[in-house]
Amino acid sequence: MKRLLHVLFLLALAGTAPAELVRREWVVDGVKREALVSIPANTGSELPVVFAFHGHGGTMRQASRSFPIHELWPQAIVVYPQGLPTVSQLVDKAGEKAGWQGTAGAQGDRDLKFFDAMLATLRAEYHVDARRIYATGHSNGGLFTYLLWAERGDTFAAFAPSAALLARGYQKFTPKPVLHLGSPDDPLVKFAWQARMIDYVLKLNGCGPRQPNATGYTSYPSSKGAEVATFLHPGGHRYPPEGAGLVVKFFQAHAQP
Repeated sequence: MKRLLHVLFLLALAGTAPAELVRREWVVDGVKREALVSIPANTGSELPVVFAFHGHGGTMRQASRSFPIHELWPQAIVVYPQGLPTVSQLVDKAGEKAGWQGTAGAQGDRDLKFFDAMLATLRAEYHVDARRIYATGHSNGGLFTYLLWAERGDTFAAFAPSAALLARGYQKFTPKPVLHLGSPDDPLVKFAWQARMIDYVLKLNGCGPRQPNATGYTSYPSSKGAEVATFLHPGGHRYPPEGAGLVVKFFQAHAQP
């Protein structure tokens, strides 16, 4: 109820109702892929685009409920892609549940190719604002968000991974605004691992050192025009209820030069 009231308040300020989520399909290397897509009512102007990736074992529908970007930013195209069965050394060694590739080249780059196909379709059908393309995701979806930074970084204006890190390939990062959501109490993706990722990004983006005892929302100004922010919450590995609103606000504040 609290989240619903927050959503309604933001929509009242925006004066716009959320668009309907429509299931779309693509065929990538002979495999059918799908996503839920929200298109704004006004398609005459240049539109921001947000890609939001579920965690391992999640679904596109669940992601649209857990972080309802389309409700909070109805003026943007919002895409909730569906992953494929993926091995996870932490929670699914048999690879029975849906997820995302964790490194460049894994699974034939099936998910990077899926992203490319989705974005190409949106660019062909709508007036996409090339300066305002974003990615967010939770857990394995946050890992894939970091992978998109490494492999498709020039495409994006900002990123917002949650409860995640990238173990390999982060050396390809170029400075970009990023909001990292995480919990010091995370029992799955240990915060010590996440902290090393945050520290690397802070140095890369020309920010000051991480505040070791920070909680809540903390912003780190950047000498390179690439702000780093963290939102540290007590919820363990769960996505925080405040997360989607913070992500939307962060994205709205950042566009490519």
